[in-house]
Amino acid sequence: MTLTSTAEIRSFFPALDRVHNNFPVAYFDGPGGTQVPRQVVEAMTDYLYHHNANTHWAYPTSEETDAALDQARHACADLLNAAPKEIAFGANMTTLTFHLARALGAQFESGDEVIVTELDHHANVAPWHRLTVERGVEVKTVKLIPETGQLDWDGFEQLVTKRTRLIAIGAASNALGTINDVARGIGMARSVGALAFVDAVHYAPHELVDVQALDCDFLAMSSYKSYGPHVGVLFGKLALLESIDFPKLIPAPDAAPENVETGTQNQEGIVGAGAAVDFMAALADEGTRRSRLEAAYAGLHKRSADLTRTLWDGLTSIKGVRVYGPPPDLPRTPTIGFTVDGVTSTEVARRLAARGLFLSHGDFYAATVVERLGLGEEGLVRAGCACYTTAEEIQRLLEGVSEISR
Repeated sequence: MTLTSTAEIRSFFPALDRVHNNFPVAYFDGPGGTQVPRQVVEAMTDYLYHHNANTHWAYPTSEETDAALDQARHACADLLNAAPKEIAFGANMTTLTFHLARALGAQFESGDEVIVTELDHHANVAPWHRLTVERGVEVKTVKLIPETGQLDWDGFEQLVTKRTRLIAIGAASNALGTINDVARGIGMARSVGALAFVDAVHYAPHELVDVQALDCDFLAMSSYKSYGPHVGVLFGKLALLESIDFPKLIPAPDAAPENVETGTQNQEGIVGAGAAVDFMAALADEGTRRSRLEAAYAGLHKRSADLTRTLWDGLTSIKGVRVYGPPPDLPRTPTIGFTVDGVTSTEVARRLAARGLFLSHGDFYAATVVERLGLGEEGLVRAGCACYTTAEEIQRLLEGVSEISR
């Protein structure tokens, strides 16, 4: 299959035409939210202009809304290799995870155990810790190895007991780019009959998810990290979604997945989430949507791996710059966290922005990672590559960091 060139991909993103201080803007802030292609915005606009209605009523725009949401559900199911009825939408991954945790917690008893990790975004930590207050659940935490940016897997295994009811693990670190051996974590859950929840928010933009191969029970992602609007997506095995007593209004649907979705949804956002999947699939030119997604992800992965190697090698060669997380020859996303000696992360980001280089800084809600690295409130500077990132932009970033370090 032929993969769309980077130059053509960039033509789909109006944001890339922005200029700041006479510099063309280079967006390295994708881990916090990617830019959105024209096709996605047009799909949302078309829905709002021509089909906007609430659901399940017997007039054309309502029926068109039902069809549009169903199409988006099918698209997200293809992205995750799931069934459409296993896909639920919500405001964001954090909200969906709190909602799921509370519903599952109703089945847990005092003394039951949930395992989380220090490497995770707190959206995959705080919802489970809340169960200690509401249900008397004990939350155990897998340690991060600061020197490698990876989990302590030996310690992980020792935490799993017959009281373990759920293991919550991130597929990839949004702060360091570390890709975790999720299958190993799910295997530990299976060994004691526990459930497995996967946070794939940072993973899904870079690696194609296959929930059937993983055999996870639940998996969450955010469309806005994958070229879509601000919408969260939750996969759950159908039998589980149908068996869980989710908090809901009495008249609301009882069948999955709508039993998970509270109130009127962000329908234009859901349409956009489906359009974002179709945008990615359209980057390859033949086959089913899933097969085109496989080809597109494979091609983009190769491009991003080359960019990541250049960025990693360049940053590590600059005196006074420290990078964190696993090197490019180990499993990682094209996201690199770094600091510059003697310059706060806020100031680094501000000075890079003056050169048209937009990077995020801080703890990115992965506060425990920053704490374990001993970085304090300033945290890291984070550079993330996306489908529109070019080698020239990488060089501009390295020049900017080099100037700051001097």
